[in-house]
Amino acid sequence: MKKYIFKRLLASIPVFFGITILSFVIMRLAPGSPVDTVSMSPGVDTRARERLYSSYGLERPLHIQYLSWLKRVVTLDFGESFRDGEKVSSKIIERLPATLFLNLSALILIFSLSIPIGVISAVKQNTIIDRGLTFFVFLGYSIPSFALALLLMYFFGLKLGWLPVSGIVSVNFEFLSPMGKLADIILHLILPVMTLGLSGLAFISRYMRSSMLEVIGKDYIRAARARGVSEKSLIFNHAFKNALIPVVTMVGLLIPGLIGGSVVFETIFSWPGMGRLAYSAIMSRDYPVIMGVGVIMAVLTLLGNLLSDIGYAAVDPRIRYRS
Repeated sequence: MKKYIFKRLLASIPVFFGITILSFVIMRLAPGSPVDTVSMSPGVDTRARERLYSSYGLERPLHIQYLSWLKRVVTLDFGESFRDGEKVSSKIIERLPATLFLNLSALILIFSLSIPIGVISAVKQNTIIDRGLTFFVFLGYSIPSFALALLLMYFFGLKLGWLPVSGIVSVNFEFLSPMGKLADIILHLILPVMTLGLSGLAFISRYMRSSMLEVIGKDYIRAARARGVSEKSLIFNHAFKNALIPVVTMVGLLIPGLIGGSVVFETIFSWPGMGRLAYSAIMSRDYPVIMGVGVIMAVLTLLGNLLSDIGYAAVDPRIRYRS
């Protein structure tokens, strides 16, 4: 197992550098520059703009800029923000817990609901229960996530007034009791997690249903049923464990979508995480912050894929031996 993990870590290194190179080049080739977004008087001449451009180091060749940035990243120094001069690492450390909290909550929601839904839908195949669950998950999958976010905000936040629609805590958070603070955080978490998790819920539940139906149709399940094994034992002791193996790999596909979606949903719900930080940095062409957030998101994505591979190898030893 250690050899397998080591090989997967080595394979992640070139992928990481490839991501950083593409991100760096695409970002620099995009229209606009940090100088364009700096608040300057209309009467300021081009020389002042050129000096500012040079102070950012943007006049150097692109590959030199990348190598210079890479040397600093190796020491975990992402530089300073062009916008306010604050260290990028400090900004990320401040915002990272909120993003991790949101994404982990969404993952818990997705897997705690999608697996039971997939199993029930497979066991009750072609019944009204199966069709009802299928309609529900496809409805969630077909609605654009940003539109769903706005609908949920309008209905539960503005129309009914049940849930807060922005932020992670209320204005009076510090005056609440410990249980009141916990309840306040949970209430603020519901709408972002529902929106972020619904498309993943539909995806995993349908995949679980297909995997479960495939396993139920295997010969060993038919043989066990012929021997008089109870249906409950067939489902949970024989079919479920084997059907779960392919679903483990879906974690690696799900995490990038959640992390990427954080940029949209954190902005919509004013969630103080890295996604919102990335959005504001993109709008102001704050290159150090964009690249810093991009590196952390790339690491989280690769880590998710690695955990998915390890989980797959743990539940199916044949994978370790083939690798």
